[in-house]
Amino acid sequence: MSETQAILALADGRIFRGVAFGATGNTVGEVCFNTSLTGYQEILTDPSYTDQIMTFTYPHIGNVGVNAQDMESDHVAVRGLIVRAPARQTSSYRAEQDLATWLKSKSVVGIADIDTRALVRHLRDHGAQHGVIASDGMSEKDAVAKAKAWIGLEGRDLVGQVSCDHVSTWQQGTYDIDTAAYKQPAMKKHVVAFDFGCKRNIFRKLADRGLKVSIVPAQTSAKDVLAMNPDGIFLSNGPGDPAAVAYAVDTIRELLDADTPIFGICMGHQLLSQALGLQTFKLKFGHRGGNHPVKDETTGKIEITSQNHGFAVADDAVPEHVEITHRSLFDGTVEGLCVKGKPIFSVQYHPEASPGPQDADYLFDRFANLLG
Repeated sequence: MSETQAILALADGRIFRGVAFGATGNTVGEVCFNTSLTGYQEILTDPSYTDQIMTFTYPHIGNVGVNAQDMESDHVAVRGLIVRAPARQTSSYRAEQDLATWLKSKSVVGIADIDTRALVRHLRDHGAQHGVIASDGMSEKDAVAKAKAWIGLEGRDLVGQVSCDHVSTWQQGTYDIDTAAYKQPAMKKHVVAFDFGCKRNIFRKLADRGLKVSIVPAQTSAKDVLAMNPDGIFLSNGPGDPAAVAYAVDTIRELLDADTPIFGICMGHQLLSQALGLQTFKLKFGHRGGNHPVKDETTGKIEITSQNHGFAVADDAVPEHVEITHRSLFDGTVEGLCVKGKPIFSVQYHPEASPGPQDADYLFDRFANLLG
């Protein structure tokens, strides 16, 4: 472990002292926490975590190293990393690099050897905090001031920062660990997917169902999407405030009249909800982890889900043509909806299980079946 001293300074003045982990320097972002026990590489490379500093509640992080197959995007999305006890040794045959070296190569500033339980309790009780990790000698006073001055996530369109800038095609299925190769299913249908900051395993899950995916930038018009003659339309996950992505809401509203099946996940769920007339709001400290129970209101079934969102859909004014289909058993917030009489549905959580449980994998089958 590094001997370089580091601090985590929160905007409310709370200071945590530890040692540097990863790159040396300073970084600012929204400090959040994830309760998943595994899958740190998938989490760190999920574009939905853009401008956030990630705290892992599981104390021992890094034991399986990192590898190219488990990347969910081309880049590390988080602004910083907070852990209790970094692994001193990498113990997986799939590892290509240890976590600390990888973080340095990606210029990700982190801090270790702090009481992450105390930090998570603070965030849970006081709400999401802007924070600064500094291992470059920055004073505690300056770090707190920088945290206070940071612009934050509300009102910001981060989708435009992470979305692709050209149309591409995806046909690769999920990774088969037994054969050490990706599945190559036969393509039967065509789906156009809006890239609001999508994770790769979502595309793989679609491809597993024989769905050729055309990935389009977030600002693609409804006219251009329909000109591609899709059998279905997918709305991806992504970072930031959904209320700031008005252009995507307008596009989705146009697509609602096309009678083409639509499936949305996370940010896609929030944008679809706005297009249907609902509102979104910022949660106190967000839902992030692989152990969140959700109830399917249509069947009564309970699913354990993977989640990552700091905003949610309000249910104080639900239009008559919209049905709330899923709710969180933690706080009762909306976790899924559908449009009555139309092949359109969405969920707030992540059925692609990367990382996370596979209880909700059936949703990809539901979407594929809607395509005929």
